[in-house]
Amino acid sequence: MSWLIAPGFSTSAPVHVALVVGGVVAVITALVGVFTVVRGQSFAGHALSDIGTAGGSGAVLVGVPTLLGYVTMNLAAVGVMEVIGIRRPRGRDVATGIVLGASLGLASLFLYLDTTSTNASGATVNVLFGSIFTISGGTIPVVAGLGLVSVALIAVVYRPLLLSSVSDDLARAKGVAVRRVGLAFLASLAIAVSLSAITIGAILSTALLIGPAAAALKLTRRTGTAIGLAAVLGMAATWLGILLAYDSASWSNGGQGWPASFCIVLVVFVVYLVAAWASRFTGRRRDPAPGVPDPVAGGRTPVAAGNG
Repeated sequence: MSWLIAPGFSTSAPVHVALVVGGVVAVITALVGVFTVVRGQSFAGHALSDIGTAGGSGAVLVGVPTLLGYVTMNLAAVGVMEVIGIRRPRGRDVATGIVLGASLGLASLFLYLDTTSTNASGATVNVLFGSIFTISGGTIPVVAGLGLVSVALIAVVYRPLLLSSVSDDLARAKGVAVRRVGLAFLASLAIAVSLSAITIGAILSTALLIGPAAAALKLTRRTGTAIGLAAVLGMAATWLGILLAYDSASWSNGGQGWPASFCIVLVVFVVYLVAAWASRFTGRRRDPAPGVPDPVAGGRTPVAAGNG
């Protein structure tokens, strides 16, 4: 396999950590990403990615792990957006935009201070674009623990979340506390975006969150199937991107390979294009007519999904 895998790939400790962390993050973002796409909250996911820049750069400034900064800032942003937002989607978008603007202002200040007041070499690049090969082995339990929290939040509200993703009005009629369910989902989203940020960087983390999920939903509308397929696609894209980044170092005389974040995002983009092409031959109906079983609800009508 030397023609495909550069020497040392299977024995490199940084590669082992990158594969484990990347695989765990790919599974978590697949679960959350499917609901993000179905609920039409890709903008919220993108906003949290950019908001996390302030957290990561602030963490570098005070000398704490960037993951802690990402999680703290994103969870705080979710809380603020919930406080100042209103129930209508337009109001939520306005709240998201306000918090995003303020966070980007903080990010610009923190990144400036990082480059002028600290000795953290390459901190700005790592925050913005990630550095998966520099993640320490001690980070794995933290990533796994945060991943479990994110999954647990989704598991607790899975049924009402699925129903409210189909129709907020129907969910309210069934007695679902839509706002609380939405807040739990946003908290899970904030954690997933933070985990993605340490692998491919804050500003690119949306790609890992949305790309595999959107590709899976091109091929199926059944939520459970989409989550499983997105996990497989996300993990494959992440591992292939890591391999591509590692191999690329042997393609140049200076030994400077391509950034792993670029390679992972590139593979995710190709995966989505292939899925979009393949969906043309699946015969899947994208918009079921009223009364037709809704694939998003597992092949049942929204009312049946609510009744369990």
